[in-house]
Amino acid sequence: MTKAATTDLLAALGRSASEATTPGQAGTTGTPASPVSAAALAPASAIGAFNVITLESAEAIAAGAESAGRPVIMQISENCVRYHGALAPIAGATLAIAAAASVPIAVHLDHATDLSLVDEALELGFDSVMYDGAHLPYAENCATTAEVVRRAHRRGIGVEAELGEIGGKDGAHAPGVRTDPAEAVDFAAATGVDALAVAVGSSHAMLERTSRLDLDLITRLAAAVPVPLVLHGSSGVPDAELERAIGAGMAKINVSTHLGSVFTGAVRETLAVDPRLVDPRKYLAPGREAFAAEVTRLLALFTEARAHRPLAKPAREA
Repeated sequence: MTKAATTDLLAALGRSASEATTPGQAGTTGTPASPVSAAALAPASAIGAFNVITLESAEAIAAGAESAGRPVIMQISENCVRYHGALAPIAGATLAIAAAASVPIAVHLDHATDLSLVDEALELGFDSVMYDGAHLPYAENCATTAEVVRRAHRRGIGVEAELGEIGGKDGAHAPGVRTDPAEAVDFAAATGVDALAVAVGSSHAMLERTSRLDLDLITRLAAAVPVPLVLHGSSGVPDAELERAIGAGMAKINVSTHLGSVFTGAVRETLAVDPRLVDPRKYLAPGREAFAAEVTRLLALFTEARAHRPLAKPAREA
């Protein structure tokens, strides 16, 4: 992402363009400007972050964002890399689609536990990376995350980390261990991360949108933690609950499974109408169109949440 694109992203989200910093230059949080941190800090809305699985999903995210006239984050997860067998091919396509879009699009590495994959993403020109050390003991998570931050900040690239236990990674949708605000403050200070994924009641890979979030905890985390908060597992969260979460302080909303369901549903419907179809373009295109339309809808939802449902935040804790 170019400096101009970063400035556009900030302006589009309601921040003053003068607040943008060049890569490596300290911003308001003392860390490099990044799409994850700088965009999410904007007061106007939360930013949508949607996962790339195939070329069609990357194209759909870009098309949906262009239709909405909103910036967006495209995410490539470690699981996606395993599916493709390597990072470079899917990253190359995603970066090219992002660069050609008419709205600012950042490319983000999602849920990486492999440090070599983080390093490769930095080399390839990703705008931000997530190192997921939530499975590690707290001290080890801190130390490893701080090292990732050091490597990334040398290149002016932002880092997201996770603290707490967000359900669904192992296929079980248990509530998990909630993020403790005091521990989150210490973790942010010790690591220098630019954004923090927190456990507040959501769960990954849910097919039904029935999750209820701990809105009081989100409010307390947003008041205490000096970096933007990220909601993972948003596919299982109803629209109204997402609006309330954004009003309480969530700044980046990750969605993957829900969009996969929308895409697959459209493909199934197309094949049901004509089971003789064999040209993938004939049934993947409707899936891509449905995916893009849902991206547009979600971006509007995330934009309107704070504008229409403002929720005063308490003063930050010392």
